[in-house]
Amino acid sequence: MDWHAWHTDYDADTPLARRLILVQARIREAVAASPAGPIRVLGMCCGDGRDILGALGGHPAAARIRGRLVELDADLAARARARAARIAPGLEVVTADAGWTDAFAGATPADIVLACGVFGNISDADVEGTVRRLPMLVGPGGSVIWTRHRREPDLTPAVREWFVTAGFSELSFEAVPDSFSSVGVHRLVGPALPFASGIRLFEFTRTA
Repeated sequence: MDWHAWHTDYDADTPLARRLILVQARIREAVAASPAGPIRVLGMCCGDGRDILGALGGHPAAARIRGRLVELDADLAARARARAARIAPGLEVVTADAGWTDAFAGATPADIVLACGVFGNISDADVEGTVRRLPMLVGPGGSVIWTRHRREPDLTPAVREWFVTAGFSELSFEAVPDSFSSVGVHRLVGPALPFASGIRLFEFTRTA
């Protein structure tokens, strides 16, 4: 997959662009609901960071944002890093594989975890395993914002159940207009799990 070319779909009226609008709206809601003080954010496979950084551009809480965005592609990570320096200097951008928990060591627990563009590119088993381990990354009361397509066989009903089983409460689940995409938000109401390094969360399977 040429992820640089894939990002050009954001520049037109596409399902990906409409999904981005919903994700950014949910990010701003999560930021607004956060208590006073630093807001800790983790981003999986963040690309050029346009979801979180687009949501924070000009936002009064941008200076309160702390945390880490993880992206494997060095060029995309560099673009995210440059933009974060202007918009949310408290966000670190690292070039690493977000499929390993090691990429998040020292940056947990988070108030907001972004798993956007991940669940549609990994196996069903890895989706389930990742959801069940998310309490290692997000603190009690924190939120996970995630995306997944609803093409048959639609996995999203199972994903939503896996979140509940893992100790989350669903805040919202929305279909992206005129597309198969969807955006979910779940809040951790159960206990957090101790962070452990060296755990494989997922591996991208989409190559074309």
